Amino acid sequence: MRKVKITCDSTADLDYLFAERGIAVTPLTVLLGDRSGLDGTEITTEDIYEYFAETKKTPKTSAVSPEEYREFFEKQTADGSEVVHFTISSQMSACYANACKAAEDFKGVYVVDSENLSTGIGLLVLYADDLANEGLGGEEIKARADARKSAVQASFVVDTMDFLYRGGRCGGVTAFIASVLKIKPSIYVKNGAMGVGKKYMGATSKAIVKYVADTMKAYNNPDLKYFFITHSSAKPEVVETVRREVEQAYPDANIFITVAGSTITSHCGKGTLGVLYFNDGGKI
Repeated sequence: MRKVKITCDSTADLDYLFAERGIAVTPLTVLLGDRSGLDGTEITTEDIYEYFAETKKTPKTSAVSPEEYREFFEKQTADGSEVVHFTISSQMSACYANACKAAEDFKGVYVVDSENLSTGIGLLVLYADDLANEGLGGEEIKARADARKSAVQASFVVDTMDFLYRGGRCGGVTAFIASVLKIKPSIYVKNGAMGVGKKYMGATSKAIVKYVADTMKAYNNPDLKYFFITHSSAKPEVVETVRREVEQAYPDANIFITVAGSTITSHCGKGTLGVLYFNDGGKI
């Protein structure tokens, strides 16, 4: 049996790839008013859209507790394995702090603050899993993952500012102006926090295609092994157009189309789309 297990919280939005690789996940909790449930299993993105449509309120999310992490790490290390666990950015959730607290009770459990979200985390997890398959130890895997965090290009365009505004992640004036002028802002993740990038006018579909072209031009040294198009229920024709744009720019890219889970959708809303990849020139 492999000596190092790579694990992650549910905000990486890579359920099917993680299942194929045997990567265990710790789910966050999503709160819809008085109702609560686990991300991806008990609360779905459709539940979130319905809740917002009915109440005009955005969901809240709750981090994995130290007690839940202790139970999880105990199970993962029971066969003598080391564990390298990835969490959503420590600036966005208490998951990292809670996981670190729990890890103190175990030998060989290493926690990585991804300083990212969604498939920005997933990129690091897949990289770490590749290293584990090469036979590297947990401490070395954590060190290499930490060193590569700055190479993650993670950004997206949101269709509506409502979720970011109501979740406290942008100012009311910014949300109002964006709504009135029909501005579609791009949001980037840098050093663990979200910031506003280029702003696009007009229809979402055209804004997204322009955003993808701008992103690939600005970050033009991708590792083609993992190239993600991640969205929250974007229109299929928009997703397909983006896929063709990426294929045209990088014919050898391994493109993965993934759908954002409940936690990420709670903060970005419906119709969001991003392209995410390592921008450090790696090879397949």
